[in-house]
Amino acid sequence: MLSHARGNRTTQLISVVAALAAALLTVLMPPATAQAAATGTVRGGASQPVYSYEDAIREAVWVDDGLDSDGDGKTDRIAADIIRPREAARAGLKVPVIMDASPYYSCCGRGNESQLKTYDANGNVVQAPLFYDNYFVPRGYAVVLVDLAGTNRSDGCDDIGGPSEVGSAKAVIDWLNGRATAYRTRTGTTPVTADWTTGSTGMIGKSWDGTIANAVAATGVKGLKTIVPISAISSWYDYYFQQGAALYDSGPDWLSDYVESASARKNCEAVQEAIVKGAPRSGDWTDFWSARDYTKKASKVHASVFAVHGMQDLNVRTKHFGQWWDALAKNGVQRKVWLSQTGHVDPFDYRRTQWVDTLHRWFDHYLLGVRNGIDHEAGADVERSPGQWTRDARWEPHGTAQTRLSLRAGATAGLGTLGLKAAKPGSTESFTDDPSLWEEDWAAAADTATPAKTAFTTGTLTKDLRLSGSGTVTLTASSSTASAHLSAVVVDLGPQTIRDYLGAKEGIVNLTTRSCYGESTAGDSACFLDTAADSETVDHQVVSRGWADLGHSASLRHGTALTPGKKYTITIQLAATDHVFPAGHRLALIVAGTDGGLIEPADTTPAVTVDLARSSAGLPLVGGHGALATTTATAAATATAEDLTASLAPAPHLFGGLDDQS
Repeated sequence: MLSHARGNRTTQLISVVAALAAALLTVLMPPATAQAAATGTVRGGASQPVYSYEDAIREAVWVDDGLDSDGDGKTDRIAADIIRPREAARAGLKVPVIMDASPYYSCCGRGNESQLKTYDANGNVVQAPLFYDNYFVPRGYAVVLVDLAGTNRSDGCDDIGGPSEVGSAKAVIDWLNGRATAYRTRTGTTPVTADWTTGSTGMIGKSWDGTIANAVAATGVKGLKTIVPISAISSWYDYYFQQGAALYDSGPDWLSDYVESASARKNCEAVQEAIVKGAPRSGDWTDFWSARDYTKKASKVHASVFAVHGMQDLNVRTKHFGQWWDALAKNGVQRKVWLSQTGHVDPFDYRRTQWVDTLHRWFDHYLLGVRNGIDHEAGADVERSPGQWTRDARWEPHGTAQTRLSLRAGATAGLGTLGLKAAKPGSTESFTDDPSLWEEDWAAAADTATPAKTAFTTGTLTKDLRLSGSGTVTLTASSSTASAHLSAVVVDLGPQTIRDYLGAKEGIVNLTTRSCYGESTAGDSACFLDTAADSETVDHQVVSRGWADLGHSASLRHGTALTPGKKYTITIQLAATDHVFPAGHRLALIVAGTDGGLIEPADTTPAVTVDLARSSAGLPLVGGHGALATTTATAAATATAEDLTASLAPAPHLFGGLDDQS
C-alpha cells in the first residue's frame, strides 16, 4: 500500500504515455469500462499512481454561491483550492473530484498532526492537509479543499450547518458540474470553468467536515456520487442537546465565532444574533434545529455512504451515526460502516493500511466506475478489542430484535435486576442527583448501593450476548423538585481489554516513526506519524448511554416545570453501538441523574423516584429475547410465558448491507 515519490522526469514521461494511451482506449471500450479508464490510471482493477504529484496543477477559484449572508450587498464567494494531475489536463482527460469542505483550514488544523493549509506567493496551496491529495492525485483524481462560508479565504458567514454553510459547499459541486460561476480571484470579474472534471464528486471528512458531507448529500445535489462521513453530526440539535438536556454550557454561536475569519466576525453580527435567538439554551426544539436536521432530508440522498464512527466518541456521540444510518436505510441508500472502539479518531490513525486500501477501492468504484466488487462486500466492520475486527454482511445483523427488559427491585435498595420477568406493581427505586459524579463512578460501583444511582444487572451470562443497534430506556419517574435530568447507561461488567478512549488521544498513541501514503513535495509530505492502540485492562465498560430532561417528556418543543411528586414518562434514546458481552460477564443498566461532564445539570438537585412496573429497557439483541433467556439461566427459569411474549419486539427493518435496498 505504501507509495513513495519517484524521479519526476521518469514519472512525467510514463504519465504522458499513459494519458495518450487512455485517450485512445476510451474510444474502443464500452461505457462503464471507458469511464474507469478515462483518467489513464486504471490497471488490474484499481487506479495506479501514474501521474506526478509534484507537477500537479495547483490553483484556487472563488465560487459564487448566490447568497449574501454577510449583508454587504454582494453575493458571497467561496474559496476552493484545487490540486489535479497536469498530464491528464494536457491529454484532455477529465478527472473526478475528492472534496473536503472544512471550517478548520486556518484556525484549527486537520488530522492527528493538526495540519493547516499553506500557500505560495501566488496564493496557490502548497500544503494540503491529510493524505488525500498525495495519494489520489497521482491516481487520476482532483482533490478540492473548500473553505466554508466565513472561514479562511471565503466570504460570508458561518451559520453552523445552515443555508450559508451548506450552500457554500454545495455551490462548489454545482460549479464542478457547470451550474455555478467561479472566478480566478476573490474580487475578479473573469469567470473560470471546471472543464477538466467529469463532475463526479465524492465528499469526505471527519467531524465538522463529515457533517457537511451529510448535509450536502441531503440536498440531493447532482454530481455528488458518494460521501465518507467520519464521526459526523446528523442533527445539530443532538450535538448540543439530548431530549432537552444540554450537553455543553455554550451554544453554536460560540462555535461559529471560533472558526470565522477576522473579517467575518466583524461583518456577521446579525447572523450571530440569529443563531443565539434560534438556539435557546432551554433545550427546546426550534425551527433553527429543524433546518439542521439532515435525517429528515435523507429521502433526497442519492450518494452512497461509507460511514465511520468511534463507538466511544464522546464529542460527536454515536446517536448521530445511528439515526443517520436508520434514515438512510429507510430510503434504500447504499451504505457501509466501520465502527471502532475509539473516541473521536480518524481511521487513518487506528487502521491505516486497511483504511487507505478500502477508501481507494470505494472511490475507484463510485467515482471512476471500477467494477471491483466493493459494493457487494460486507456492509459492516466492527472492532471487538484493540485491533481485532469482525465483519457482517449487514448492520444490524440478521436476527436482531428490540427486546424488552424489565427493571426489578432487588433485596437491597439501589441494586435491582434486569431481565425478562416483569416488575411487581408498585415497586420503586430512588436516587438523588449528584452532578459531581458521572457514568464511570456509577459503573465502578455497580454492585454497591450508592445514593446517586440505581443499578439493574442480569445474572452471569452463560453464553456470549451481542447488542447491536440503538436502544431505548423508558422511565416513569417523579421528581422532588421542578426540574430533573436523567441518564441511562449500559455497562459490561467483567474483565476486558479496551482502547483507552478517555486517554489524551482517545484510544491511540503517537509513535516516533512515519509511514508514507502517496507522493511528497518539499512543501507537502505524504509521511505521517504512525500510531498504536492505547489499551487498558478494566473490570467494566460503559457501552451505550443516553440522557434526557424530564421536563421535555411531553414535547421537545416546549419544556415545562415539573410538579414535584407527579409521575412523568419519558423514553431515553440510547446511542448506537455494537458490543458482545462475553460469557461470564453481566449486563448492567444504570439509571441516574446528571452524567457529570457529559451533560449539564438541571437548575435544581432533585431526588427521583422510578416506578419500576412502568419502566423498561428496549435493547437490540441479536437473537432477541431467546438469546437473553438462554444466556441468563435465572431469567429463563423465572420468566413466565407472558413475560417472554411481552419482551419480543422485532426491530424495524432499518438496516442493511450495501446490496440490501429494502
